[in-house]
Amino acid sequence: MARKRAARSEVPAVKLFVLDTNVLMHDPTSVYRFEEHDVFLPIMTLEELDNNKKGMSEIARNARQITRTLDEIVSSTAEGIELGIPLAGPSRGLASGRLFVQTEAIAGELPAGLPTAKADNQILAVVIHLQQRHPGRPVILVSKDINMRIKARALGLEAQDYFNDKVLEDTDLLYTGMRDLPVDFWEAHGPEMESWKKDGHTLYRLKGPLCSQLLVNEFVFQEGSHPLYAIVREVAGKTALLETLTDYTHPKNNVWGITSRNREQNFALNLLMNPEVDFVTLLGQAGTGKTLLTLAAGLTQVLESKLYSEIIMTRVTVPVGEDIGFLPGTEEEKMGPWMGALEDNLDVLNKTDDEAGDWGRAATRDLIRSRIKIKSLNFMRGRTFLNKFLIIDEAQNLTPKQMKTLITRAGPGTKVVCLGNIAQIDTPYLTEGSSGLTYVVDRFKGWEHSGHITLQRGERSRLADRAAEVL
Repeated sequence: MARKRAARSEVPAVKLFVLDTNVLMHDPTSVYRFEEHDVFLPIMTLEELDNNKKGMSEIARNARQITRTLDEIVSSTAEGIELGIPLAGPSRGLASGRLFVQTEAIAGELPAGLPTAKADNQILAVVIHLQQRHPGRPVILVSKDINMRIKARALGLEAQDYFNDKVLEDTDLLYTGMRDLPVDFWEAHGPEMESWKKDGHTLYRLKGPLCSQLLVNEFVFQEGSHPLYAIVREVAGKTALLETLTDYTHPKNNVWGITSRNREQNFALNLLMNPEVDFVTLLGQAGTGKTLLTLAAGLTQVLESKLYSEIIMTRVTVPVGEDIGFLPGTEEEKMGPWMGALEDNLDVLNKTDDEAGDWGRAATRDLIRSRIKIKSLNFMRGRTFLNKFLIIDEAQNLTPKQMKTLITRAGPGTKVVCLGNIAQIDTPYLTEGSSGLTYVVDRFKGWEHSGHITLQRGERSRLADRAAEVL
């Protein structure tokens, strides 16, 4: 009997997580993400949700969604909510803890200098009260607000960021889309190799220990006296099929007058020009050529090979500095100031044809502009794009939910290209680990109709490269 009691006492106490409003508005399903632990909602959190529910912004939408979720949870039990509502039923087995809602007035014991009227301080007072009421139980504040977490720790409370939506803890572990083959690769994988030619490409069927680690559409390369640049076409157990690439560094393979200037750009063009790849993600810092390569590939496939009917370009309208207020005009004209990158790249692409002369270039420019449509993200819901080349620029500013909304717009024959730099996130509460771009790169890797490449070298100018390096 004594042994049984000792074993029971070793079971760790179920934690009580107090949620700040920004966690609920960031992820409306967050109440279901704490597994066997209990969740506590202060009345101030509900009050702030109520204040943020009006409007068409992503935050307002999330506030309304979490309110509906809470209504579903509260109405799922006939018992009083003071005892806590079991989450197992409403969450369909995702969580096994209980949800507690503040049902009594709590007289906060805060330091004299803190204003009690402020919502954040009232939530902190609730955490202090719960800690005193449950001395043997870990009470943890969960908030996306860094200042709130600092204040909590200054008051001797435990506080954490909300990590559930993070795809990766460290973005250095993010899939790059390519792999440097070891020096002894051919010795280990060459003995049973089969090789043949098809459509101007060489294919190699290899067996060996590294094959099981490869992903479909991952690029493999080996530098040296006999360099190899190939893409993985199939993986089955310890067998892999590699196919050599089209060399876009050679002028004869130019794409709208553009040739690749480095290895990663060559890999990117092989994905962008492949009609079998429906979804491409390109990551890279400023000046690596993401937009230029994508536009060149898009124009070639719209105007020359006619694979797609038009290019649709969209981006998140999050300003770096102060906003410029309301803009007059149509949807396309309103998006104009955000599309400076498009105009800059079109200038480069239009200069590639030296023989055309001024009249020819002007005609080409008009033709190009007639085939590029600029759309705002706000009007994307419910649309379906058929045979379009869809470019999502600055995709690092999208949440995973917004990214899903956009990618699911793709109808038959549409190719979606996401461009971004996860070191330049302007959206509040989004981090490198929780960005929608990081999310899709991680989720789509290894699918036969998608590909990813992280561009490494800047090709804009020596000044831009130096600035990216030292600033």
